[in-house]
Amino acid sequence: MSPPSRNPLTESKRIETPAVGKQIQMVKGGANGRSPTVTVKPLGDQTSLSEKERRIQILEELKREMLACHKCPLSKTRTNLVFGVGNSMANLMFVGEAPGRDEDLQGEPFVGRAGQLLTKIIEAIGLNRSDVYIANVLKCRPPGNRNPLPEEIVLCMPYLLKQIEIIQPKVLCALGTFAAQTLLSTKAPVGTLRGKFHDYKGIPMMVTFHPAYLLRNPNDKVKVWEDMKKVRDFLGKLSEKDAQV
Repeated sequence: MSPPSRNPLTESKRIETPAVGKQIQMVKGGANGRSPTVTVKPLGDQTSLSEKERRIQILEELKREMLACHKCPLSKTRTNLVFGVGNSMANLMFVGEAPGRDEDLQGEPFVGRAGQLLTKIIEAIGLNRSDVYIANVLKCRPPGNRNPLPEEIVLCMPYLLKQIEIIQPKVLCALGTFAAQTLLSTKAPVGTLRGKFHDYKGIPMMVTFHPAYLLRNPNDKVKVWEDMKKVRDFLGKLSEKDAQV
């Protein structure tokens, strides 16, 4: 009898990336909201800039615009804008819900207990946190960590869409209800959406549980590990194709 498969999300030891797995199926979906209304300007002549430098500069312009944003009351109650963090050339981009207390204090997404678990998830598929890009639907903390309001999502969503446009990830991973339902324009629960790739404007998107949910429901870590193995295998196939070019 073969030994049971290990779940690195319940272990402290980091594992190496296993061999590339099977192909995935795409499920049609996608956001049907308005186009982004952010006003980041072109950088002009960028022939001397690398693509990474170009993206970093555009992200910095977007961040400056967001720092001046007062479209909703959250800008008055936040401590810091929580813009996004990571590799501007990332193949994998995670999208969460909104900043919590720790994120609001530090100005970086996923730095509290849920963030530590997300880092463990990222490492479990053979990547470092610095390899990916991480952002939230909302960039300011809702008071008391309440759920985002529909009008807040509508006003803040263009900034996330612009981030996705700049990063150009090969794979998106929506963490939790609000990220998944917002990007896919659906009211379906995460339990129904998870475990398969959806199509977000031509980008494969995996839906899985939010790390904060896993802290309350650790038994579901096994489901997240199944989801993330599919992401790992898909990225592995992309690397194989790139190596053959």
